[in-house]
Amino acid sequence: MAKLTERLITIFTKDEEGARAAFGEYNEFYQRPGNEHLIMFHEYFHGDSGKGLGANHQTGWTALIADLIERLAK
Repeated sequence: MAKLTERLITIFTKDEEGARAAFGEYNEFYQRPGNEHLIMFHEYFHGDSGKGLGANHQTGWTALIADLIERLAK
């Protein structure tokens, strides 16, 4: 389970350039001062790129990522 948890978390963590896979081509907006800590939890994610797809609200299942991050940190 640890490997799957790590892979899910990488969708939301910043890479070497400060970009998050979940934001796809919109990374520039989320790298601006004041926006750098905004994280959208989408309904679906692209299987290859990790880009968020579908609704970005009322998607409670992706809030599980927060729990996984907390568990991995412990």
